[in-house]
Amino acid sequence: MPQNNVEMIKRIYTSFNARDIDAVLALLSDDVAWANGMDGGHIHGRDAVRDYWTRQWAVISPHVEPVAFQKTDDGALAVEVIQTVFDLDGRPLQGQTHGLRDKTVTHIFRIEGDKITRFDIGDGVSAQA
Repeated sequence: MPQNNVEMIKRIYTSFNARDIDAVLALLSDDVAWANGMDGGHIHGRDAVRDYWTRQWAVISPHVEPVAFQKTDDGALAVEVIQTVFDLDGRPLQGQTHGLRDKTVTHIFRIEGDKITRFDIGDGVSAQA
């Protein structure tokens, strides 16, 4: 697994947690397919990712911490993350109605060159390939 890909993904999590959308979008391909953790399915393109996160951050405050990185058999990068979701006042959520909850999940990144082309979410899957 190329170390530069791991470093790029670490930067994405740091930027996401800091709400620096532009820093993350710069690392995505123009036509990226991005998993929609709130509603299911995928969104497509940088503008759709910006809109999705803007909508998400208007109702919740997620924090995602990567804890393990593994290359999958098909060449993707699987990242085990601890996802913590707070309300906008920084309190743990109660009675959420969307798909985002406190849990450990696996994020799967497909990378071509220096851009992420696809992002998927695996629920309860180990980052080991």
